[in-house]
Amino acid sequence: MIKKTLVFSSMLLALILVTSTVFAQTNTTTTNPTTTSTTTTANVATKIACVGTAVATRESAIDAAVTTHTSAVIAAYSARATALAAAYANTTPALVKSSVKSAWSTFNSSVKTAQQSWVTGRSSAWAAFRTASKACKAPATVSDSANASSEVSGN
Repeated sequence: MIKKTLVFSSMLLALILVTSTVFAQTNTTTTNPTTTSTTTTANVATKIACVGTAVATRESAIDAAVTTHTSAVIAAYSARATALAAAYANTTPALVKSSVKSAWSTFNSSVKTAQQSWVTGRSSAWAAFRTASKACKAPATVSDSANASSEVSGN
């Protein structure tokens, strides 16, 4: 039994020595991994900053598009209120009906134009972002493009 234990221990010791020699040789043939790692980290950080700039530009453009859309919708509601007040100031049913129809038609047209403007602005902002972020050549995991569907519809 003792012979088996000694043989097993000797074989285990030999295996450890061979393994440590192989690892030691691997480590000595590697060229300065610290420099490579630092360069790669700086390169990735630059790419991430580039995507950050693209995101900031996109968000600014979306903010402007939302502001424009909101202002247009508010103006449409105000104009509708004024037009309806004028419509109900008429004294004949025919004039009221005609004025109300005109007020709602103008309102619907204004809201539709505001909606189209919003969709165009949002689409342009995301398209510009995709182009800019692609030029950054950052890892795919850095982008937030997968969240584009979370954008409000503007309705």
